[in-house]
Amino acid sequence: MPRKFWAFSYCNEGRGMDKELFEKGLAKRKSVLGAEYVERSLAQATDFNRPFQELVTEFAWGFGWGDETLNQKTRSMLNVAMIAALNRMTEWELHLRGALNNGVTREEIQSILHHVAIYCGMPVGVECFRIAQRVFSEIDGLGLIPVTYPHLTLPTKA
Repeated sequence: MPRKFWAFSYCNEGRGMDKELFEKGLAKRKSVLGAEYVERSLAQATDFNRPFQELVTEFAWGFGWGDETLNQKTRSMLNVAMIAALNRMTEWELHLRGALNNGVTREEIQSILHHVAIYCGMPVGVECFRIAQRVFSEIDGLGLIPVTYPHLTLPTKA
C-alpha cells in the first residue's frame, strides 16, 4: 500500500497494532520527550485511553517520527511552529522541551516564534514567548533540561 494512504486505511480497517512500528515509535518518543515521562504516560494509561496512547506511539512516533527523511531537529522545529499555530500550549511546552533535547537552539526557537507571531497572530506569539522564558529559566536554574515535566504531572493510581 502506498505510504500516503496508510494512515487512512489503518484507522478504517481496524488493524491490530504493528509491534515493530510501536517499538520504533516508543524509542523515538523516549529520545525526544524523555523516558521517564513516556514510561509514566504508558504505565498510567487506563482502559479508556490506552488504545490512544498505543496509537500515538505507533503512528505519530513510529510512522511519523520514524521516517528518517527529516532529522529529529528539523521535525522538532516544525512541531514547535505547528503546535503553536494550533494554540495547544500544554503540548507546545512538551515539544519545546523535546526540541531543545533535539538540538534546537534558543536563537532558533526565537526565530520560529517571530514567524509564528507574524503568521498566526501576536497573542499566540506572546503566549509561546512567556512559556519559553519560563522553561529557559527552569533550565538555567537546574543546569539541564528537566525530564519530569512537573507541571504536566499525571495523576498516580490510588
